[in-house]
Amino acid sequence: MTTGTAPTGSARTRLSPDQRRTQLLDLGVALLATRSLDDLTIDLLAEQAGISRGLLYHYFGGKRAFQEAVVRRAVDDLVAQTAPPAGGEPLDRLLASMGAYVDYVTDNYQGYASIVRAAQSGNESLRRLHEEARQVLTDRIFTDDAQGEAVPDTPATRLAVRGWSAMTEELVLSWAADPGPVSRDDLLRAVTDSLPALVDLLR
Repeated sequence: MTTGTAPTGSARTRLSPDQRRTQLLDLGVALLATRSLDDLTIDLLAEQAGISRGLLYHYFGGKRAFQEAVVRRAVDDLVAQTAPPAGGEPLDRLLASMGAYVDYVTDNYQGYASIVRAAQSGNESLRRLHEEARQVLTDRIFTDDAQGEAVPDTPATRLAVRGWSAMTEELVLSWAADPGPVSRDDLLRAVTDSLPALVDLLR
């Protein structure tokens, strides 16, 4: 989700409409890393980008559409950054993917937590985006041949993986908020080892 320092000065560079919209989304995603979704407003982005509110309304139509566009970009970033490595043992690849997920949530805690809360509170658009991200992350376990060896694709295992995904999200969010005595390695081992154990229960 993070993209580095907000490009306040470069926002005045003459860009094509698509380039400017992409730049504004990148800035919105960067701001979301340390702010809740509710704090991500048209006024804030206009101030950070050094452009008028009217121009932002031209690109996004309003606050809600802007926030949804930023969440869409954040979901794309999450999916890309948590992709498992191309080779290796299934559980090692899952461990690497989960490590990237933990780092993503930790680096973008405020924004990610607010997206999850918004999805759970009944915001239908954000619920769909959140569900889409979860679906992509869990489908990887079945569509990837190497991981498929460890987790067979059956209705029972899909149910188990869905429950495991929800548990993992809650565990990682809770740990990111307050790690306490639990190390990152301990957390990763717990969420990674729990998947095949849960699947075995339903075989």
